[in-house]
Amino acid sequence: MDSLEGLFSVRGHRALVTGASSGLGVDCAHALALAGADVALVARREDRVKTLADELTRKYRVRAVGVGADVSRESDIERAFADCVGALGGEIDILVNNAGVSPTGRAENFKRELWENAVAVNLTAPMLLSQRVARALIAANKPGRIINMASIYAAVASSVYRLSAYAATKAGLANLTRQLAVEWAPHGILVNAIAPGWIPTEATEGGIAKPGNKERMQQFTPLGRLGRPEEIRGAVVFLASPASSYITGAILAVDGGYTSW
Repeated sequence: MDSLEGLFSVRGHRALVTGASSGLGVDCAHALALAGADVALVARREDRVKTLADELTRKYRVRAVGVGADVSRESDIERAFADCVGALGGEIDILVNNAGVSPTGRAENFKRELWENAVAVNLTAPMLLSQRVARALIAANKPGRIINMASIYAAVASSVYRLSAYAATKAGLANLTRQLAVEWAPHGILVNAIAPGWIPTEATEGGIAKPGNKERMQQFTPLGRLGRPEEIRGAVVFLASPASSYITGAILAVDGGYTSW
């Protein structure tokens, strides 16, 4: 690792990014393709991931494929994973579990179906995909990287929105990250998580725009501003690349200092 290429390149690797039709998933895909990885993109909106795959191929000269799937359904996960492996021609050795939902509502009235969907998307899907990646890598005796998209609300509660299901599942994902890191370390599979703070995306910009919300978010962020979606890219490349070869079980906050108070 005596050059920038040696430190941060993931050329020759095959990555899978869920929730890649919008928001941070798009930036995760761009980051990995920029660093040289072939990338499979999974999301419910198949037209969007196919369009993004074409863009990545043209821009970065990597192989990219878009696959439509709902990760709340195990049958979709099974099909999408097989399609991604087939399209990229070998084991997936970088997995970014980015797909997520954040339903809001008063905890005392929160609907069970919303709770169960949050568990399915935010916690069960990352486990099922991580299992499939790890089984293939262990069988092939190859190392790999798993990156889970957690949240600042894996560590603290929200005073802006009522997020009982989101906070609970993201906290679960953070500790699942640690447990998988311990279990799979002997196989060279490094498992880490990123915990973003307030970053406007298609999914969050509506809530941020509500009176007083943006000001409150900025007030409690030491850097005094919201994040930019592209600011997630460095963390993704770092955790996927040789630069982080001695890091596993870590939760990397990309939050402007929000969780440091």
